[in-house]
Order: sequence, then structure tokens, then C-alpha cells
Amino acid sequence: MGAFWGWVREAVLAAGLITLLIIGLWVSTGSMPPMVVVESKSMMHDPQGEVGAIDPGDLVLVMAKERHGEIVSWAEAVEEGGVFEGWSRHGDPGDVIIYSKNGGSDTPVIHRVLLHVVAHDTTSPLDRSTQVCPSDASWDPISLDADGLAGTCVLTWDVLGTNVTDVATVDWTFTDIQCSGQPHGLMIQEWEPGHAGYLTLGDNNACNVDPGQAAYSRAQGLSDENGLPVLAVRDDWVQGVAGAEIPWAGTVKLLVASNAGQVTSRSWTMLAGSATGLLLLTWAIERATTKLFAEAPEIELARKEAESTDEEE
Repeated sequence: MGAFWGWVREAVLAAGLITLLIIGLWVSTGSMPPMVVVESKSMMHDPQGEVGAIDPGDLVLVMAKERHGEIVSWAEAVEEGGVFEGWSRHGDPGDVIIYSKNGGSDTPVIHRVLLHVVAHDTTSPLDRSTQVCPSDASWDPISLDADGLAGTCVLTWDVLGTNVTDVATVDWTFTDIQCSGQPHGLMIQEWEPGHAGYLTLGDNNACNVDPGQAAYSRAQGLSDENGLPVLAVRDDWVQGVAGAEIPWAGTVKLLVASNAGQVTSRSWTMLAGSATGLLLLTWAIERATTKLFAEAPEIELARKEAESTDEEE
């Protein structure tokens, strides 16, 4: 019975420590859940993975937008003399966000922000209840109307970090993002965002931008749970911004989820090595602590006092 209650006590202590860890991460990130396991290879920089990039099986902290501050796009990060010049996360310019495809409930996507598009000229809807706009405008439920209410009809757009302003459709070329068969780089052409938001791309997706052919003619893009093409990512679809990563720590979760094929052999090797090293370190610390206590003068004095007391009795 004593052994049973000992196991119960250990289990309760372990559960308590895990709970405290989750609460601590929640307080730190402002997000719940405070971390996600990366399930695909879409953000890899090296075929076998590398520390610093986002690889399958990595645990990534999810920073709440309010805690992180303004989300920085690739265009803003490479803008010469811009406020965010030089901003880089996980190996490339700009921020990486975790978002729900078209605001749906399927598995979130973790991709990099290339462009941030905001409304320039707007006009009030012909009928707000049915969100009807003039033929030359698109309904945006996020941007503010002239009356201060959320939801307006957008006529033209601005792209932050670029000289693209007051345009009906967006054209922009990323010369530092190379595309197969396209010597000039990633060319966003005649993209009509529909609403203010972010254009995103996986670092390992070879110019296959998430909105697909709506933004780049050679892209297939992503689809949501209803089979519809992914649109520009609205602010209210963003679950958080990718913070620090813990390499390989989520690989076991992918194994249980039958998604282990996404994990590279190097990640499995590094996970096994890290686990073995941690166990050996724990064992070494325990041995050193035990030896230190055994040789401490206070312990020896206490032992002699106990022997003296026994002799007197």
C-alpha cells in the first residue's frame, strides 16, 4: 500500500509541475495553447532540418499578437531605411504566423508573412446588412468605414514596406525569392486581396504562395476545409506569431498521430541523443549530489552525534 501511495504522490507532483509549466508559458506568451507542434515540411530550410528553422517535430511557442506587437512582413524587413529593416525570424526576413485557413477550424498553418496589405480608399457599402459594395470595390469586414464601424468597401490598397500605394490590384516582385523557371524572382501580379491582411508562403514551398494563382500564376496554393482557396490572412484569423522553437521535442506527438513520415532521420537521431544526454546528465547530477552530501562536514558531524547518543543509551 505504501508503494502505491508513493506512485500516486509522484504522479500528482508530475502533473502539478506540468500544469505550472503550461501556466507559466501561457503567462509568458499570452496564448493558449502556448505552443504548437510543426506537422509538415513547408518551413524547412535544409532537407534534413536545422536548428533555427522550423522543421517537422519542432515545438514552437505561439506569441499572442497583442504580446508580440506589429506583425512584420518580408517586404517591410528588407525595406532600406524602413522601421523594420533587418527584422528576421527563423532564418528569413519577416515574421512567421500561425493562422486558420479562411478562419476555419481545420489544422492551422504556420507560414511566413510576405506582404501586409491595408485599405487606402474606401467607400460605404450600398447595404451594410447584406455587405453589398459598388462594382469597383470589395467588402472588407475588418477595415473601418467612414462612420467608424468595422466593415467597409475598399477601392484601393497600400502595401506596407513598399512604394505600392493607392492601387486596385497589387503587383510586387521579390527578387530575393527564387522561383523555378522564373529568373526575376517571385512576381505577385494583379492580386486583389479582397480584404486587408497578409500574403503568406512556406519557406520550403518554392514560391507556392498560399492564395495560389490569385497572387502568382504558377502557384497551386492552399485550400480550406471546404475546398475553397485560401484568401489573404485577416487579423482575426491569426492565432499567434511564431516565437522560440524547441527542436525535435514534438516528434513523439507526430509518431502517435501517424505523421512520423514528415520527421527527418536527423531529427529522430537528435531526439534520441538529446534524451540520452538528458538522462545521463540527471544521473550524473544525482550521483554528484549524493557524494557531496555524504562528504559534507555537517553530515559527518550529525553521524558522530547520532553514534554518541546511541552509546549513551
